[in-house]
Amino acid sequence: MDKWIELVKAKMSDLKVTQEVLADRLGMSQGGVGHWLNKRRQPSIQDMNRVLRALGMDFLEVAMVIREVLQDDEPCLSHKYNPYFRYPVSEWREPMQLRDGELAVYGKPRFELTDYHAQGAAFWLVVVGDAMTAPTGVSIAEGMMILVDPAIVPEPGKLVIAQWSDSTEATFRKLIEESGQRYLVPLNPTYPKALYTDDCRILGVVVQATAKF
Repeated sequence: MDKWIELVKAKMSDLKVTQEVLADRLGMSQGGVGHWLNKRRQPSIQDMNRVLRALGMDFLEVAMVIREVLQDDEPCLSHKYNPYFRYPVSEWREPMQLRDGELAVYGKPRFELTDYHAQGAAFWLVVVGDAMTAPTGVSIAEGMMILVDPAIVPEPGKLVIAQWSDSTEATFRKLIEESGQRYLVPLNPTYPKALYTDDCRILGVVVQATAKF
């Protein structure tokens, strides 16, 4: 919410758009716009996107986000005030691979925006299947978009994207450790867990999941 307000106010200043003008574009009262920008009321996701479109920022979209909080240092000013980064969307059946530190991209890639500043050559995947849909707690449903960062260390407890040596498909699971052995575990209890062996390699750690409306 705070970043959305900062972005909207900065754009209004650049365009010299007053609250009255913005309210007129939205078909609402100036007081209503003022309540949003002063945090007296919280707009819906739909209203937040309406404001972005009214200010000519159709290329941005507000979405519900579930993400892991990383204990990093305070971001630099350029990241704080320009917090949007874009990463390519990969195919589930052939997730992107790193070659010489760069992503191997085939054809014309599609990109999605996020405020997450990746440590590595990150990429998006659209979740296929319900193996990570849980009855309670963290649940990642089919169709949600997940951001994968290959530079994050895949420690037990992380959600990871793995790939078996005899398959080109991505496997989305939680990495856990029991009695010194690691397993790839689904959040959906109806699916079996798998022993993590040398036949499997982890492509990256899932750092963000989004559902668009």
